[in-house]
Amino acid sequence: MPGMGEGVQGYIDGIAEEHRPLFDRLHRLIMAAHPEATVVLSYKMPTYTVGNRRLHVGVWKHGLSVYGWPQGSEDAFIARHPGLRTSKGTLHLRPEDATAIPDHELTALVQAALNPNENPPKSEGAPVVPNQP
Repeated sequence: MPGMGEGVQGYIDGIAEEHRPLFDRLHRLIMAAHPEATVVLSYKMPTYTVGNRRLHVGVWKHGLSVYGWPQGSEDAFIARHPGLRTSKGTLHLRPEDATAIPDHELTALVQAALNPNENPPKSEGAPVVPNQP
């Protein structure tokens, strides 16, 4: 795929079939919102980059771990889906939870992470690496 760094396709190909549709959905929404994004492996998981902004999307045993937006920018999303927040700045998105979340809400979350017109995210050290597929 254009815009994908080395190793990304191998990671994607290794995603368990029960999580692949959710990953594909989120990938589609990210690329629709930011077609200029590149995807690289960072912390051993796909990381979408736009300028100096990053959105990490890793697979764990129950779904996807998503993080990388400036702290506080996800508050409206979390208010609507409080059970998805697992730690500061990390969401665990299970396929069964995602069915109740419309695309426009996920796109807003993507925009909070990757919109280059916003202040860049503060670095808070290396993220916790979720389980590999």
